[in-house]
Parts: sequence; structure tokens; C-alpha cells
Amino acid sequence: MTDTSALHRSLVTIDTHIDIPWPEGPSFFEETRRRVDLPKMRRGHMATGCFAAYVPQVPRSPEANEAAFARACAMLDAINVMGSGPDSRVCISADDIERAFADGVTGIMPCVENGHAVGGDPLRLKAFRDRGARYLTVTHFGHNALADSSNPRRDLNDPEEEHGGLSALGRQTVVELNRLGMLVDVAHTSKKTMLQAAGLSRTPVLSTHSCIKALCDNARNMDDEQLDALKDVGGVVQVTAVPAFLKAGKKEAEVTVADFVDHIDYAVKRIGVQHVGISSDFDGGGGFVGWHDASECGGVTAELVRRGYGAPEIALLWGGNFLRLLRRAEALAE
Repeated sequence: MTDTSALHRSLVTIDTHIDIPWPEGPSFFEETRRRVDLPKMRRGHMATGCFAAYVPQVPRSPEANEAAFARACAMLDAINVMGSGPDSRVCISADDIERAFADGVTGIMPCVENGHAVGGDPLRLKAFRDRGARYLTVTHFGHNALADSSNPRRDLNDPEEEHGGLSALGRQTVVELNRLGMLVDVAHTSKKTMLQAAGLSRTPVLSTHSCIKALCDNARNMDDEQLDALKDVGGVVQVTAVPAFLKAGKKEAEVTVADFVDHIDYAVKRIGVQHVGISSDFDGGGGFVGWHDASECGGVTAELVRRGYGAPEIALLWGGNFLRLLRRAEALAE
């Protein structure tokens, strides 16, 4: 019989998408009512969390561009503070994550959600990279200047498509992300955007928080063609814990760890365990029965064991595949 607790403690577990409170919120270093704080991460043996500097989509203007860029920089600075405690450390490389795990400290990896944050200038990505950001989520809800979103915003007068996928500026952004060694995150993008980004990027793209459309027909989820494209380029879909992405019309109390692992199973059977991972989107909509917050990560490992996954496969799902993508991006950076 597998000792699932010991197995879970041995894993370099990486949650690839977590939101932070902004502009104010409780201390990350203390127990809070939020789903993720440092005490919960340590109880749940979550080795590293990728924390998002999230910029909401608003009507585009020069003033909005400047505000978005300033907000993203300020949020990245706040995420860096989260890695300044005795039990936490900012990690900006795959090696950093593994060293933090070996040293028994919790890794904090910054990232940026919504390409609107670049303020219309891909060269501003360097300011994010200098603050440790390792990926950019190209869109959020609503089209931006870079690309079409999976969810047009009617309140922003979005058409169904604005650019037909990536705009010229979006293509420049993908090239610049590659140059800087930052990953291209296609969560939230339209199917055309996702497929074009996968074909253009020199490094494998990933979705840091999506589920499987064949099991739940939600615009945010990946269909079989998109999954196959991820496999073809060596990318990864990080299955996420958002109830509405897992079971149509269901809320937190109606979704379980078993429902979550159903999506992992489907993706693994379709494209292979090397192209599937785990994320929560905690404090951004994620959480369900059995994985309510960061303290309960072990329940996911236990369900994977119950379904017959071995330790090497679980290690890939919980972080090994994401580390591979980070290393690929680092190797191809200019």
C-alpha cells in the first residue's frame, strides 16, 4: 500500500496559478480566511506557488495602458515581498524551485495575468522579467490589444473576434516573451489565439489554468484539437480547480476531487502524462470539496494514487512538466 502522505511530502508540488489580494489584504505570512497563505501552503506541502499580478480588462486608452503597466509592476513588487520571509523565497528559475524545496522553504514565483498589462508595448515585458515574472497570460476576460479572448466582453463592446487570433502586436509579444525566457500562457485566449501562439512560439506554450471541454463545455476549456496542439509543441495544460470549468452549472459544494481528476485522466489519455499538470486558481475562483484551499493539496495526490498513477507520473503532474517548460524557456532565451 502506498503511503500517500509520505509520497505527497516527497513531491515538488507547483500550483501554477494563484491570485493575490489587491490593493490591500491580510498578511500572506499569517493564517487568514483566504484559500492561500503561507501557513496553508506549508501544511499542504505546496512547494511553490505561481502568484499572478492580475490586471483587469478595461476600455483601451493611453491612460488605461499606463495604469495597467503601473498596477502590474506594483503587484509584482508585492509578490516579491511574499518571498522575503524566513520560510519563503522568490524563485525565478526551475533550479530555484528545486533548491527551495531542498532547503525546506516555500517558493514564490511571480507571473502576470492579462497582456493588457504591457500597456501596448511588448518591450515593457523586460520590467516584468526584472521583477521575476516567468509567464504572461496573453488575455483575460475581454479582448485586448494583443489578442482575442475566449470570453468577449459585451460590456466593453467586444465583437466575437477582433483580431482573428493574435494581432501584430500580439505576435511581437510572443517573440519578446521567447527572447526573455518567459512562458506564453494561453489560458483565457480564444482557440485561434491559442493555436497561433502555439505555432509561433519557439518555446512550448501552456495553459496555466484551464479544464477539458469534452467533459465540460465552457469557453475557458480546451477542446481536443487544442490538446493535440499542446502535445505537438511539447506544451502543457494545467487542469484547474474552478468548479464551473469542471462540471457545468455546478458550485463548490457540488464538485469533488474525483471530478477534478476526471479531467486529468481525460487529458492524460488523450495527449500523455508529459503534457498535463495541476493548478488551483485559488482566490480567483478555484476550490471544491476535498481541495478547498492550499492546506488540502494532499487529497489530490491521494486520488491520483487511488486511480493507479505511480510516483513518477504524479511527480510530472504536480510540477515536473512545468519545470521542463521553464528549463526550455531558459535555454532558448537570448
